[in-house]
Amino acid sequence: MSLLEKLFVLGQYPLPHHPLSRLMGTLTHCRNPMFKNLFIRAIARAYGINLKEALEPDIRAYGCFNEFFTRPLKPEVRPIDAMPRSLVTPADGFLSRTGTIEAGRIIQAKGMDYSAETLLGGDARRAAPFLGGQFATIYLSPRDYHRLHMPLTGELREMVHVPGRLFSVNDATVRGVPNLFARNERVAAIFATEVGPMALILVGAIFVAGIETVWHGVVTPPTATGVQTWDYAPGAITLDKGAEMGRFNMGSTIIVLFGPDAVEWSPSLQAGAVMRMGQAMGRLQAK
Repeated sequence: MSLLEKLFVLGQYPLPHHPLSRLMGTLTHCRNPMFKNLFIRAIARAYGINLKEALEPDIRAYGCFNEFFTRPLKPEVRPIDAMPRSLVTPADGFLSRTGTIEAGRIIQAKGMDYSAETLLGGDARRAAPFLGGQFATIYLSPRDYHRLHMPLTGELREMVHVPGRLFSVNDATVRGVPNLFARNERVAAIFATEVGPMALILVGAIFVAGIETVWHGVVTPPTATGVQTWDYAPGAITLDKGAEMGRFNMGSTIIVLFGPDAVEWSPSLQAGAVMRMGQAMGRLQAK
């Protein structure tokens, strides 16, 4: 890491992460037309956001910046791979890592890993089905589409909200903060699928003003003082492959977990690859 990157990472430790993120939430939900239009134009220009992909390309039509940030896209610009046994990408972004969950550890960066059990709220029972399985980590930048979708069809069985810090999740911080994804606030959704359990972990970050799911609405804020869990009866909530499952109110990271012998990642997947929601990123193994 460069000296500038080290200073950037170290400077995050004393920051009041949650108050800063709540302030950002207030700004992104401001409905003053002049302010929100200037805000949207500035971010769209700074990050090169492609407004032609948006279902509503006119920024004046959005009531606040957050409505723009979580904008729906035209269906044709993110087609869902239709191959029967394909596993599709849950979000726009770039691929940070894929790999095997070895000895209960998930790779964060070169020379750094973290515990799957801690990631899932510190419950060994919850983590056990994923040991020896596969993981993929996708980072969403401010320019990306911020709705999250199902990699394959699944029945929701459990949701877990784990409180924590809100470090940035950019590349420098991923390489500089140990156990980053298991330290930041996060929401994990556990699904039963045709190849066994699947976990989708929505990781918060600095200035991420909220995490939502389609079945619950806003999960955070507010931030709880301890781990919260919700259980769902089999068949109560089923989401199809490619269906929306949640969103970030500002950007962050999604981590996908599968158990052993469940999926194979596409051989072409490489760290740093640009991902688009709906594209095939692997295939289901035969059960």
